[in-house]
Amino acid sequence: MLDRIQSLVKPELDQLNALLKAELRSKIPLLNIITDYVLKTKGKQIRPILVLLTAKIFGETNRSTIIAGTMIELLHTATLVHDDVVDEAETRRGFASIFAKWKTKTAVLLGDFMLSRGLLVSIENNEIELLRMMSESVKEMSEGELLQLEKSKRLNIDEKKYFEIISKKTATLIKTSCKAGCYSVTKESPMVDLAAEMGYHIGMAFQIKDDLLDLSIDDIGKPRTNDIRESKMTLPLIYTLGKVSTYERIKIKGNMRLRSTNNKAIQYIVDTIHRNGGIEYSLQTMNEHAEAARNILAKFPQNQYNQAMRDIIDFTINRKY
Repeated sequence: MLDRIQSLVKPELDQLNALLKAELRSKIPLLNIITDYVLKTKGKQIRPILVLLTAKIFGETNRSTIIAGTMIELLHTATLVHDDVVDEAETRRGFASIFAKWKTKTAVLLGDFMLSRGLLVSIENNEIELLRMMSESVKEMSEGELLQLEKSKRLNIDEKKYFEIISKKTATLIKTSCKAGCYSVTKESPMVDLAAEMGYHIGMAFQIKDDLLDLSIDDIGKPRTNDIRESKMTLPLIYTLGKVSTYERIKIKGNMRLRSTNNKAIQYIVDTIHRNGGIEYSLQTMNEHAEAARNILAKFPQNQYNQAMRDIIDFTINRKY
């Protein structure tokens, strides 16, 4: 499915990747070695594709569209590099992370470099409104990460706070991707606002799916459970904590503080989530966000790019990774 969607925007995606490569060039040899590695190991580029698809729903893509997609990819990659430092992650997309290969200082500085290039490209092309959108996203993502770190230490996140965190941490950049794509071809505020709202719901569904994937079975037949091992409060877990007895709640939180040192403790948490409907509730919430995104999409021009956006929504909630 994703290959077919990428083929619809291939000319624009090729332009975007050419600009991305140019923006990452430097006079510093080490920086070029590292950014070449980043480009070689880049992911599915869902966010730039959302920029391009949203633009093409409303009209013909242009230079502003390509710049918006490039900015989104630079900012997203910068946050991933920084996330890997925070999480001390050894791998990213099946490859050694920048943190693992070049260690903390280099990874932090690379993230800073990419973030600055993402913002500067807007100034260099006089795209001030795009700069405002992206700067707001960076602020929101930073707030979301810090809020999650603060609350995870205490293991006291409720649903309201969880939704605030993922809205900032994950949904905001997907929201901005759709908003910027629409804005690049039409300045009609109602449509731009609706595109942003659609992106928000796609982003919320995307993060809840990540929560569910963490409890799914991996290639060797075991639940992934990285979030539990890192004491991250996900929607299935939060819902479960609201359903169980005080004794079970205390036991779950006690087991989470043991983290990766005790597989039996981890398995108890997984079993309790399944037993108390945490998976079903999260699936329902994810599907509600996906349906909200589809309902907004129904108000947009109906063309092959609109259908491709529907396919992206389906991919978001049905993906296996």
